Amino acid sequence: MIEFHLDGGSGLSPYQQIVRQVRHALRLGLLSEGDQLPTVKDVVAALAINPNTVLKAYRELEHEGLVAARPGVGTFVTRTLADTTLAAHGPLRQELRRWLGKARNAGLDDESIEALFQTTFRSEMREVA
Repeated sequence: MIEFHLDGGSGLSPYQQIVRQVRHALRLGLLSEGDQLPTVKDVVAALAINPNTVLKAYRELEHEGLVAARPGVGTFVTRTLADTTLAAHGPLRQELRRWLGKARNAGLDDESIEALFQTTFRSEMREVA
């Protein structure tokens, strides 16, 4: 089961962070069709946020057709976002872990690593377009 976390410095609202984390888990094959999302009560207890925030996130995911609420039972994944590239994720993840290790050994903190990755990613996307 997925465990949500909130990052106050992300620039995203808590509900957007929950939606994004579910989408990422669906894309990476960490959540599959039929899997249950944590209950609203469990998310509220773990993150100390308003239940309406979790409900808003779950409603957006339901509107997108990714999950379905079953009254009295919970919220379940109805489709995945993983595609045929999922097999390539394992080796790429290992390579990324090695790169992260090199970045940390070079003295970069988490924020610097993230900034380097984001700017490089955006630059690459502009070059491809």
